[in-house]
Amino acid sequence: MKNSYPILLVLSLLYACQGPREQNTHRMPTPKPAYAIAIHGGAGAIRREDMTPEKEAAYRAALDSALTIGETILQNGGSSLDAVTATVSWLEDCPLFNAGRGAVFTHDGKNELDASIMDGRDRSAGAVGGVTTVRHPIQLARAVMEQSPHVFLTGRGAEMFAAEKGLEIVDPAWFYTEERWNSLQKILTEEKNTLKKTGQYRMSLQHPDYKFGTVGCVALDKNGNLAAGTSTGGMTNKRWNRLGDSPVIGAGTYAGNEACAVSCTGHGEFFIRYAVAHDIWARMAYAGVSLQEATDAVIYQKLKTIGAEGGLIAVDKDGNIALPFNSAGMYRGWAKPGEREVEIY
Repeated sequence: MKNSYPILLVLSLLYACQGPREQNTHRMPTPKPAYAIAIHGGAGAIRREDMTPEKEAAYRAALDSALTIGETILQNGGSSLDAVTATVSWLEDCPLFNAGRGAVFTHDGKNELDASIMDGRDRSAGAVGGVTTVRHPIQLARAVMEQSPHVFLTGRGAEMFAAEKGLEIVDPAWFYTEERWNSLQKILTEEKNTLKKTGQYRMSLQHPDYKFGTVGCVALDKNGNLAAGTSTGGMTNKRWNRLGDSPVIGAGTYAGNEACAVSCTGHGEFFIRYAVAHDIWARMAYAGVSLQEATDAVIYQKLKTIGAEGGLIAVDKDGNIALPFNSAGMYRGWAKPGEREVEIY
């Protein structure tokens, strides 16, 4: 062993030249925040070139106001369910978004509203579809969840239930906005022209007046409970009492404390077929992937390859947030203690 000293000296010099060990360069895990919240106001053909500075400022201010409502509830120790309900209710009253007062019109010139909500604690859920007189469909969805033996009510029956439970009933004219009405008229005119030329009713979903946006909110509260809610006016020019993914538990909305809470926005027929919201949850709960991995795989791979446009917001049990979309834009925002962001494009 008398010759071992030179060898040890060489090895020590080599080690020193390598610098610090690899584990010393690893980042420490991000601490779990006390709460987390994310919102969306719909995804689709939202392009910067179509937006005036004034209109963009209005959208950003609206998103910020909605975010503040939900975050304030969470900051004060309120439940994720209350934060989601209050935030979506405010968005339903804002005519900028396709929900509540800003809802798009059906082919017959009506506003038909859909909503759903889910409690991550026990996966209880409530949903409503095709209502026309309930000011806040998200509140009706919650009433269905908490005050009925059912999950999904539609049409006149859902409106009767809302009246019985003392929810605010309004004249259908409450939901009218000139911008949405004009969008329908443009589409109807182009439909007629297309029919004359081709003999078919067909129109590109990329058309700026072909709205199929939604509003939604997901939240994690200080008790570690998750909740998700989604509300929409559906798709401009929809027919035959069409329902999209927004009121469908597992498609447009899903929450389970084991993994995450999700609210979707986009072309609902695809989101229903691929059970998008539940798929995100299942990838995390069963395959053990991260929230970012799960959402990226669904939005940028699974849906993108079949031509499905849209996005989603999600928060997991550790307070991580994801807001992926494969469309031109998505009205969105998120907040954690000391952090906040609102974006469009």
